[in-house]
Amino acid sequence: MIWSSTSEFWAMGGYGLYVWGSMGVSAALLALEVWLARMGRQQALDEVCEAMDASAGEAS
Repeated sequence: MIWSSTSEFWAMGGYGLYVWGSMGVSAALLALEVWLARMGRQQALDEVCEAMDASAGEAS
């Protein structure tokens, strides 16, 4: 598709709201997924560290 101006590109033939809205929602969900994965990893690492500390305390 060829657009004559930038505003035509953003309008996407009248479907710009749907196109850019869905792109925004997709980007937000991807960012949320990355954030949740990082939080889950940090929680798992904290639990492993606590377990190692507890077992080291019991051994001494």
